[in-house]
Amino acid sequence: MTKHLSLAVIVSVALASNAAAQNAPYYPDRFDWQKHTPQQEGFDQAKLDEAITFAIASDSPAPHDQAVVHQQSFAANEPFDAILGPHSIRAPLNGIIIHRGYVVAEWGETKKIDMTHSVTKTFLTTVVGLAWQKGLIHDIADKARDYMPWGVDLFDAPHNQNITWEHLLRQSSDWSGTLWGKPDWADRPVGKPSEWQNRPIYEPGTHFKYNDVRVNVMALAALQVWRRPLPEVLRDEIMEPIGASNTWRWYGYENSWVDIDGKKVQSVPGGGHWGGGMFINAWDMARFGYLFLRNGKWKDRQIVSEKWIQMAKTPGPANKDYGFANWYLNTDRKPMPSLPASSVRFVGAGNNVIYIDWDNDLVVVVRWIKDDASQNEFFGKVIAAMNKPASTR
Repeated sequence: MTKHLSLAVIVSVALASNAAAQNAPYYPDRFDWQKHTPQQEGFDQAKLDEAITFAIASDSPAPHDQAVVHQQSFAANEPFDAILGPHSIRAPLNGIIIHRGYVVAEWGETKKIDMTHSVTKTFLTTVVGLAWQKGLIHDIADKARDYMPWGVDLFDAPHNQNITWEHLLRQSSDWSGTLWGKPDWADRPVGKPSEWQNRPIYEPGTHFKYNDVRVNVMALAALQVWRRPLPEVLRDEIMEPIGASNTWRWYGYENSWVDIDGKKVQSVPGGGHWGGGMFINAWDMARFGYLFLRNGKWKDRQIVSEKWIQMAKTPGPANKDYGFANWYLNTDRKPMPSLPASSVRFVGAGNNVIYIDWDNDLVVVVRWIKDDASQNEFFGKVIAAMNKPASTR
């Protein structure tokens, strides 16, 4: 009797262990991302093909040369428009669809290394988050000024003294000054040219403004905290553990070199506004997105704190559709009506997009899709292609 009971227990434990293994999230090894057919992952093949066909037809009409795009957009409306970092010539629209960790579709030149523009901001805020996790930043409500060494006057001006890390993360700092030859007011200036240099001044935390000068201030402040090049931190703490390739690069500006402990280190920007930023392929973008789909965990390691992710996707008081840079939220489903309210997008100019959908266990990367309306329709079509999608309500 005892022997039979013991055998039953052993079989029961073995079955439970096998079931747990089957239900455990799949994590791709470096150079080996397993593929499943759409049917294996519960997609209607015809509807999924329709979604991809729509995406390809929605390729951005802008020039492929990103330096030309800069001249036609920012340079046409901004003073101090000189290019300071490299630009790429992009591939045509391409993308990858990941469901439950498995590749169900890919199209286009997904291995092409291109600028990712403001998706760089999410890499930057993640590096700031790692500093917080390690105790290098005690609290994001702390004033950034208190973390700067002697001789670094980023936050010494009276208006800048009350700026906190959270203000920087949420793009509501209203930092005032000039960095790398770019005055804050010259980035997407508002009003008449005669008013640009005398812009309204806002209390930090009260006014949202998409402003790359201020994001670059955050990057330089983070460099002072880490005392290591931020691309090196990102490589060691994020990209190597998730099995990313060795092809991505985070470029700075020709004039963004500073002295850190007697060494020349290049401070990197949070986008490609004046060139530089993150140059990366769609596969490495997908790995980065998948890390967040799994709430910061990769295999048996918690790489990014779940608490940090919750803070990052919490709306800020100055903009309810925006978390930390570059967390685009779908608050009340108004920005993207076809998508779940809990979904998040990391979006860079062009448009480069990492779509993260916890409700449907999806990560989708699409690069160079023309506009928000196209994003909403494309991602909506991907969800509609699922035989049993989660509710988008």
